[in-house]
Order: sequence, then C-alpha cells, then structure tokens
Amino acid sequence: MSYSTQLDALQRSVAEAKAAVETAGTEPRDQLRQRIDQAQAQVDLGAQDAAQHTEQHAGPANTGARSKWAQMKADAAAEMDNIKAKVDERDAQLDADLAADDAAWAERAASDAIGYAGWAVDNARLAVLDAIDARAFADEPAKATSG
Repeated sequence: MSYSTQLDALQRSVAEAKAAVETAGTEPRDQLRQRIDQAQAQVDLGAQDAAQHTEQHAGPANTGARSKWAQMKADAAAEMDNIKAKVDERDAQLDADLAADDAAWAERAASDAIGYAGWAVDNARLAVLDAIDARAFADEPAKATSG
C-alpha cells in the first residue's frame, strides 16, 4: 500500500471519528455505550493488525523500529482498556462528586488522546519522509551505474 493510500485512509478515519463525536453529543447513553463498544472493537482490531504486521515484516534491519512502534501501539491499546474500564465503573457510581471527577478525568484523557494522535501524525510524516529519502539514497548507486 502506498503512503498516499495509507494517509487517505487515515484522513477518512479522522473524518469518521469527528462525525461520530459530533453525533454522540446528542445521543442517549445506551446508544453512546454501543458506540463505545464499537470503538473499543476497532481499537482491539487495530492492535491485532499491528502485531500481525510487525510479525510478518520483522527482519534484522527493522526489528528495533517496528518493535518500538508496536510497543507504542500496545501502550495506547492498554490506555484504551483503562478508558473502557472507567466507562464500566461509571454505571456503578451514584455520588455526584465522583461522577463529576470522573467526567473531568475522561475529558482530560480525551484531550490527551487527541494530542497523542496529532503527535503520531507528525511522527508518521517524519517516518514517511525518512523512508522516501532512504529509498532515494539506496537507488542512487543503481541510477549512477545505469546512466
């Protein structure tokens, strides 16, 4: 898959996430819970896909970089599990102060996740540009001898 295709898919994913967030603000909690469960399933699937991709493409030259990105994705998936656990705990809470504290925590976590996503996009841009440069550098000797 080309970098442009991957970035197009990322852009569609961001647009879908934004639309879901805008819609979720007007939904009753039972629908919100369904939306949360669907989002959790997508996060879990993404973590599985990343692990499979890492195993399929691991080699001596790129094991370190791949394992670092895989670990970051695993860490993010663990944080999503924590968020899901908080959602499950929320139903058991009756105290208004606890509920307000929980809401503030969830809002900070959401803001942090969006910030992390922006950072990840910046890192993806850097990684793609580095990959393009590395390929151009690797192809220079071949061009020089064929030209």
